[in-house]
Amino acid sequence: MKDRNSIRLASLVFVALIGCILLFDSCSQPDSTVVTRERISINDGWSFYKYDAESDADSLIYDVRPEIDNPNEIKDADSKPTEAVAAEARQMVLKPWILPSANDFINDPKKKHIRPEGHPGSDFPFVQAEFDDSGWQNINLPHDWAIEGPFQTGWDSEVGGGMGRLPVNGVGWYRKKLEVSADDAGKVIYLDVDGAMSYAMVWLNGKLVGGWPYGYNSWRLDLTPYLNFGGENQLAIRVDNPNHSARWYPGAGLYRNVWLVKTNPLHVAQWGTYITSSDVSEQSANVNIEITIKNKAQIDAEVKAITEIYALDENDEPIGDVVAGFEALFSSVAANGKATVKSSVIIENPRLWGPIPTQQPNRYVAVTTIKQGGKLVDVYETNFGIRVVEFDPNQGVLVNGKHIQLKGVNQHHDLGALGAAFNTRAAERQLELLREMGCNAIRMAHNPPPPELLELTDKMGFLVIDEIFDSWETKKTPHDFHLIFPEWSEPDARSFIRRDRNHPSIILWSFGNEVGEQYTGEAGAEVAKRLNEIVKEEDPTRPTTLAMNYAKPHMELPVVPDVIGLNYQGEGIRQDPEFEGTDRIRTKPQYNAFREQFPEKVIYSSETASAFSSRGFYNFPVTEAISSIARDGRGGDSKAAHVSSYELYAVDFGSSADKVFGMIDRHPFVAGEFVWTGWDYLGEPTPYYQARSSYNGIIDLAGFPKDRFYLYQAHWRPDFPMVHILPHWNWPERIGEITPVHVFTSGDEAELFLNGKSLGRKKKADFEYRLRWDEVVYEPGELKVIAYKNDEVWAEKVVKTTGQATQLLARADRVTIAADGKDLSFVTVQVSDEEGQLVPRSNNPIKFRIDGPGEIVATDNGDQTDMTAFPSHERNAFNGLALLIVRAKGGKPGKIIVTAESTGLKEASVEIRSK
Repeated sequence: MKDRNSIRLASLVFVALIGCILLFDSCSQPDSTVVTRERISINDGWSFYKYDAESDADSLIYDVRPEIDNPNEIKDADSKPTEAVAAEARQMVLKPWILPSANDFINDPKKKHIRPEGHPGSDFPFVQAEFDDSGWQNINLPHDWAIEGPFQTGWDSEVGGGMGRLPVNGVGWYRKKLEVSADDAGKVIYLDVDGAMSYAMVWLNGKLVGGWPYGYNSWRLDLTPYLNFGGENQLAIRVDNPNHSARWYPGAGLYRNVWLVKTNPLHVAQWGTYITSSDVSEQSANVNIEITIKNKAQIDAEVKAITEIYALDENDEPIGDVVAGFEALFSSVAANGKATVKSSVIIENPRLWGPIPTQQPNRYVAVTTIKQGGKLVDVYETNFGIRVVEFDPNQGVLVNGKHIQLKGVNQHHDLGALGAAFNTRAAERQLELLREMGCNAIRMAHNPPPPELLELTDKMGFLVIDEIFDSWETKKTPHDFHLIFPEWSEPDARSFIRRDRNHPSIILWSFGNEVGEQYTGEAGAEVAKRLNEIVKEEDPTRPTTLAMNYAKPHMELPVVPDVIGLNYQGEGIRQDPEFEGTDRIRTKPQYNAFREQFPEKVIYSSETASAFSSRGFYNFPVTEAISSIARDGRGGDSKAAHVSSYELYAVDFGSSADKVFGMIDRHPFVAGEFVWTGWDYLGEPTPYYQARSSYNGIIDLAGFPKDRFYLYQAHWRPDFPMVHILPHWNWPERIGEITPVHVFTSGDEAELFLNGKSLGRKKKADFEYRLRWDEVVYEPGELKVIAYKNDEVWAEKVVKTTGQATQLLARADRVTIAADGKDLSFVTVQVSDEEGQLVPRSNNPIKFRIDGPGEIVATDNGDQTDMTAFPSHERNAFNGLALLIVRAKGGKPGKIIVTAESTGLKEASVEIRSK
């Protein structure tokens, strides 16, 4: 199946050719029968097999790994990384055959890898065309082999809470037959993999082609020498995902899109265009392009490159006529070599790209046509945006001359119940909810994202910090990236930048997060310098950054990056008296210290808060502080494994949202913050490692906002009339007891009423972000709050004591979806009383069924402790809510009816149309 961009390409080719004929006398009309470039999805129709245990797996390993003496993962997230442990090879490893896959991204010719003779594994049954895989599982990509579970429970589980208690570890194989036409003989056929977790190695027709170990990078292999043109070809991909290789849920398998790309021997190289803008204003912009052309033929070639620019609409469709055209570029490209050509053009009255809501994310597409001897041989598209981003140490970030406070969140790559298998609609939903909250920036923590996610941030107007590494030479977990850092850090970094550098949403490159080299002085700084130079070589237009939770202003590491990123240091780390005398990181607030040492550098908080809570769960007493650690009786409940939603509690090294807001507002030179995290994510379930997922998200794993969502909305969207009350008001066991009521509002004051009686009107003080009525004595009935701004009514909210649960209510986020086998509808099911109010402490078991051309992909409820497998059609509500994810079957449009039922409650149904 060809992707939508391939279809669009056909129309753009026609337009480009007409423009070529009209604008350039030297253009000769090309042969209309020539197909220049095809990008074909090969996601469907794979066979998959996973060994039952790692000990049963075959011996076709990339490299040996060190033994693990102590697999205990229960440690603070900011624990000091440790030195790497050497491993001795006692068997043949395939690393020498895989390393040459990186050669295009190694600059020094002397450091490029020479492939040994032979094809290890060629006699292994799984790579043979005649092997019978009929007993294997039939799957479509993207595929995460672990997400279906089951969850592993207990302290002695093979996969612990850190990696999500799901069976991510092990070795899996993917096989697929490829039909390549005889008409393609003479073309170059590439395999493009957007991401494979991890240590992927590829065989075609029994021959070892190559691979890529880092699970987050996108990569390409040339299949041409191994193909049987005009016949059947057997593709086999081995993926090896070690346990104890991540601090969060990494996913497993071919979890991003996979493509076949067909080109002529002379073509634009992989990620071969680089577009930048200079002298940008509303009146004009200078657009610069670099085009790298690859020649896979055995003879030199003379080429001509023509590029034209079109405006794009929000659906990636070109608008109107050619906006501008670069002058024709000519070059000689050596046999089996490449050449780069450059040009510039001025665009009058450019449609600038900028973040919403104050600016618009306008974009363009550059269509590059390559000719050889008057014959069209390639057409290549590059989406881009025109904008100017400035970093001012006093103001922070300016986009197109306008100051933008960074109101950002960190996001891990999983999609909740869908796991790491990328789905565009699921990612879009995450961004939509974050935008509703007022978020304008995303930090990709801590790895390259799927390319489609950056397409979404471009379209939706988010600012992005794109990040490549969580570890360098020292280790955080025994089998993480440090094992391959020496050979792969350069190609991973270069390919990461080349893939992403045309995205206008990216404003910063981050090449490290809380790395152990913070502790190693000048030696660590030397590693940072090397990486920083690589990033600058690939893209000198954007500044670099590091996220530092330990390095102090006087140390060597902060000197290296252009922009200072602080994890939790701005607010101070573990300043409570009870941490005195411990060996944990303790840091006084550092904004002023870094400002004094680096007055020329922008400072921002790359991670803030790390507050945590369980949606709809409240316990008492409530701390009087604006920020508190969590322990039993202090916001935490280890028996229930939940944290209070009064939103005042944080991990030991973190802070509440209120405290962070105050510190940033007191230091106006700070460019903004990236909250840890926007959404809950699988793995790293601090503080309760018997759970499955994190507690840090502002939005829970199912996509239901926690109370904290409204605290951020109140602060980040000051012009949006809103007010929010917490907690719920169903406390029959607390009649006559003090039950604090807190109010979040974008107004400046509010009056609270209980059963019609005013409990007082309060006004926010300076650096105060919530209004507290901490002496409310509970009685059932109605809480009402009226918020004011500038002495005028701004917003109102009512919370009532509900009746008994009598019914289920269901609503779909989208009632019309595409019948393409990919599009999703997210259905929320609510346990309600007779009046339709959510019954807040209800955990009723719910059964789901579906009729029509759709399928239930997964269910969830946001409960970090729920070990029900995600594909289950039965799930308890968690504090009144549950989620159902529905996918339409490919090529089968029609009416889909989803029904939810629970004993003793009226069932609910929702109709979805697939088209």
